[in-house]
Amino acid sequence: MRLPDQEERGYACTAAGTAARLNRRLTPELFAALRAEGPGGPAGDAIGDTLAFVPFRDLPPWFKRRWVYVTVRGTLEHWWLRSVDAVPDGRRTLRGRRR
Repeated sequence: MRLPDQEERGYACTAAGTAARLNRRLTPELFAALRAEGPGGPAGDAIGDTLAFVPFRDLPPWFKRRWVYVTVRGTLEHWWLRSVDAVPDGRRTLRGRRR
């Protein structure tokens, strides 16, 4: 993952994500490399795979904090989208115009 070419680093990150999916664990070196790359770059999907497939108890502290952040954000987005859908339905019901 220390390659200068962005595309080649992406392949390395994909391999790390695949390792997380298949083995349900990663080496400390791979955890460190994914953390160094960060969630916004080519390692974003690999970090997501790691958070999804590696058990929480096996994650290092940075990944545990990231897991909490992603989980809370996903829950809040879910609630927000449900409320956005509910408001027009409530208005239609109050006005008596059901579809």
